[in-house]
Amino acid sequence: MLDHLIRRATVVDGTGGPARTADVGIRDGRIAVVAEPGTLTEEAVTSEDADGLVLAPGFVDPHTHYDAQLFWDPYATPSMNHGVTTVAGGNCGFTLAPLHPDRPEDADYTRRMMSRVEGMALAALEEGVDWTWSTFREYLDALEGRIAVNAGFMVGHCALRRHVMGPDAVGGQPTPEQLDAMLALFHDAMDAGAWGLSTTQSSTHSDGDGEPVASRHARPEELLALSRAVGEHEGTQLEAIVAGCLDQFSDEEIDLFVDMTAAAGRPLNWNVLTIDAAVPERVPRQLIPSERARRAGGRIVALTMPILTPMNMSLGTFCALNLIPGWGEILALPVPERVERLRDPATRAEMLRRADSKEAGVFRRLANFGRYVIGDTYSAANEGLSGRVVDDIAAERGQDAFHCLVEICAADDLRTVLWPMPTDNDPASWALRQRTWEHEDVMLGGSDAGAHLDRMCGAPYTTRFLGDCLRGRRLVPLTAAVKMLTDDPARLFGLRERGRIEEGFHADLVLFDPERIDAGPATLVHDLPGDSPRLDSRAIGIVSVRVNGVETLRDDKVTGAVPGTVLRSGRDTRTVSTA
Repeated sequence: MLDHLIRRATVVDGTGGPARTADVGIRDGRIAVVAEPGTLTEEAVTSEDADGLVLAPGFVDPHTHYDAQLFWDPYATPSMNHGVTTVAGGNCGFTLAPLHPDRPEDADYTRRMMSRVEGMALAALEEGVDWTWSTFREYLDALEGRIAVNAGFMVGHCALRRHVMGPDAVGGQPTPEQLDAMLALFHDAMDAGAWGLSTTQSSTHSDGDGEPVASRHARPEELLALSRAVGEHEGTQLEAIVAGCLDQFSDEEIDLFVDMTAAAGRPLNWNVLTIDAAVPERVPRQLIPSERARRAGGRIVALTMPILTPMNMSLGTFCALNLIPGWGEILALPVPERVERLRDPATRAEMLRRADSKEAGVFRRLANFGRYVIGDTYSAANEGLSGRVVDDIAAERGQDAFHCLVEICAADDLRTVLWPMPTDNDPASWALRQRTWEHEDVMLGGSDAGAHLDRMCGAPYTTRFLGDCLRGRRLVPLTAAVKMLTDDPARLFGLRERGRIEEGFHADLVLFDPERIDAGPATLVHDLPGDSPRLDSRAIGIVSVRVNGVETLRDDKVTGAVPGTVLRSGRDTRTVSTA
């Protein structure tokens, strides 16, 4: 007997092949049968009529930071609401394990680092996670049996360094004995089922003390030693971030990426490829590592987002504005001093110069302050400004745009919410995205779901992209769009029997209404531990989500079931060829 039968669904199976109407039967967590409508004679415990609805494989998000959130939110919201059934965590060199059992202060250091570099509320990290593990295996075991999505985790390079080197991990180099210890610790994590190594060399990544995070101090020989270790385990990967990911790679960064994937014999993915027709040279430059890697026996995959993710910014809290060269030290001052400096014309002129300079890289996109929209305000002086464009307000006041923006924020003690309007929403940029998505080494992803919670909400990219494909720009057909969200990432990670609707595959499924599928606007809610805020977005048109055959969501409401699996390398993943 079948556990559940979905009748007359429009099946888009993830392979990119044509859609077809079919009955899909589920038994013991797997897809038992896919048949012509009305031909099944086997009975089912429960069934539903899906006429007019699309049944697709559950979406796979290749770049998330749900490492902490899954402890207080097993449903990985809002990702699961938007059809995501599998998440890849432990990215960018940052994980919550391993932790040294004899140094309890390491947990505090990790919490403060994650709060700074990934925008996770410190109160949520302190109150929502029990921090009882030491080894990576113990961390994975702590999640087993209590999550509603499938989740796999890389090992963060920063945690490895901290465990072995202690505070010397920031600024120091490992002795040969320490490198051996780091490799042994890494092999232990891989034996426990870690997916591979994640690391960062990006200048934007600083710890809770404002110092470069530990992995940024690693030299190439350390990175290559760890990369070779990755290749000794089945079903593993590399994920790496360098400064050039944000704009254009340097020659040295390209060499490093190519050497790492070649040493491992495993795919390496990086995040995120920004596509903008105003910078036509960026995409060709960013794909040079992929071309060179193939010649060297490796593979490098660029993640790119298929939507424009709204960014919630402020002059009062750490955000992308802090990463503009020269801005960080000003925006880190106490609020009264910060306001004084911002009101100084010479300071503003220098900040604008730095923001529009070549060294600002991709952050130059943030320098058009006249296009910012004012969000939430908090003072009588700013009453009525919410929703208005800074240029319009500046014209009324006879001020330049940045001066106007500063005065608005100063009236709110810098609490004003700012929404920069995207500069790459033009037809030429969308046409360039469409062409770039066709490249064999470009994959959709980069949501950062679980991170930067009060500044951005990338998790809804799946539903927003599908809505755009069906009723908006229609840049790719539905069958191709579903493949890009399911089978493509599943194949990159070597997921066993996931990513397609096929008999024998795990029943990770999403049922949606093609006439309505979309994502609602991002709204600020206070539902994290410690009453901390985050941006959330409603899923529209998602009828049902199933993970390993069990329904976890119905009509945007979680069911309470936690059938997710902690996906472990080797057991749940196979080695992906780089040939």
